[in-house]
Amino acid sequence: MPQESKLHGSTPLTAAMETAAKTAGLTILSTNVGTDFHGEPTTRFTFGLQADTARERTLQLELSHVFDFNQPSLLPEMTNYLRQAVMRLRNPRPDCYVTQAGIPIRFDGFAWPFHRSTSGADTYVVHGVARLEDGTASPLHAKIAASMTVTFADIVPAPEQPYAEMFIYNAVRKTLDQGQMEMIKSGNRQPVPVTTRYYSRWQKKFVFTDTDDEARMDFLALKLYWLSGVLGDSQPVWIADPSDAQYLNTGVEQLQQCAAGLAREGLAQPIADPQFAAATPRLLERAEHYHAILADALARTKPTFNEEMRHGHTNM
Repeated sequence: MPQESKLHGSTPLTAAMETAAKTAGLTILSTNVGTDFHGEPTTRFTFGLQADTARERTLQLELSHVFDFNQPSLLPEMTNYLRQAVMRLRNPRPDCYVTQAGIPIRFDGFAWPFHRSTSGADTYVVHGVARLEDGTASPLHAKIAASMTVTFADIVPAPEQPYAEMFIYNAVRKTLDQGQMEMIKSGNRQPVPVTTRYYSRWQKKFVFTDTDDEARMDFLALKLYWLSGVLGDSQPVWIADPSDAQYLNTGVEQLQQCAAGLAREGLAQPIADPQFAAATPRLLERAEHYHAILADALARTKPTFNEEMRHGHTNM
């Protein structure tokens, strides 16, 4: 990962971000200078909900140093991204997600923005890591080279983190669900292709998988078990996350309804804010079941994994 140093003095980007973050209800804990894949400067903002936020309850945003999001085509999505960050930062582990197959992961070390592929392919690439986060300090992880075609890039307002993070993370989750990426102790980057098959031009939205209420309830139970119960000491987590809604091809209202169904079964503990819920002791009693699902999901990635990719022949 490129080195970074503390940013001294204000720039147009930092000034704009300070205003946008304050409006959203975020605290900028640090602002640092980094570099992108080609050595061009970037600015890295670390956000929390308050000045004394613990490190594990922070999020990082990296933007090209000269990026100007105060434009009619860019500002609304940036505003929405920061508002969602406020909600996600209420999670005990805001950088953690679960896959529909049952794998809890932490996204780490993504180097934004996208860069052109060095392999000669007509694609844009972003590098990052998905780490298994099951509460055991597991060394298993997948180094990622997520790529989008030039055609697909036309859909994205800007090749920067706030405009691509959600669908990139969901593409990684989908790739894991399909058994096309392996969590290993070491290794080179594994490809995650993002193409127009994940986007409906007719509906003007991303589509990763179709789910029904039963599948959504199973997913939310997984999320509550791992993110609230195992990783969060049974603290509430955001169950109305638009990222999950996109991943499951549903709406946040449907997710809240499914969480209410889990509450009726004694598996979710609702709180005053209906967008959040916590794991219950009854849900935690199913630990053996969820660990078996995890073991099966990890095992399913191995037989179908491309051995050429396993040994690093990706050149991205």
